[in-house]
Amino acid sequence: MDWERERRTGVPEAVLCASKSGTQIQAILIAAASAGRRLLFTRLEPAAVEALAPECRALLDYDPISRTAWCGGPPPAGTVRDGVGIVAAGTSDLPVASEAARTLEFLGFSAPVIADVGVAGLWRLMRRLEEIRGFRVVIAVAGMEGALFSVLAGLVDAPVIAVPASVGYGVSAGGTAALHSALASCAPGLLTVNIDNGFGAAAAAVKMMGKIKD
Repeated sequence: MDWERERRTGVPEAVLCASKSGTQIQAILIAAASAGRRLLFTRLEPAAVEALAPECRALLDYDPISRTAWCGGPPPAGTVRDGVGIVAAGTSDLPVASEAARTLEFLGFSAPVIADVGVAGLWRLMRRLEEIRGFRVVIAVAGMEGALFSVLAGLVDAPVIAVPASVGYGVSAGGTAALHSALASCAPGLLTVNIDNGFGAAAAAVKMMGKIKD
């Protein structure tokens, strides 16, 4: 494990579980716990958690919606920072938004999620706009055509990190249409990560916040 990553980059090691066996995940968890390290696990399916030994499951704070877990407990009390907000177009986007939120929480940031404000009902977004404008960095999650990204980036002065979600059907193509929408946007200050990459968006937001002076 790369325990020096946080010192170098500002973001600690995390474990992508999707391509790992249960034996590998359990070995990593035991090593982290034995060393007294906090560690974030992403793309950890419920079945993989159930396959762990009971004493290993007891070490994890697991959330099945985001498919994330961590060991080592939450950040120390009194150290949690504000400033990053997550905006999700629809409730179908919540698994990806939750991955971003849980990553932020692990990294020591509060993670408010404003959900179901997609542009199909633009009044819902406008009703929450002043709240959204209070964030220093905004993570926006949307599938389908991804229209939320450009609309939101044209309404706030904070950088917006677009997370295309693999929500939709037909020409939505598993999030590709939303990704193309984010990449082709004419709204300045809009950045994008890969499809469903809530972790990557949260890590980028934390790095941005690390360069913002209070």
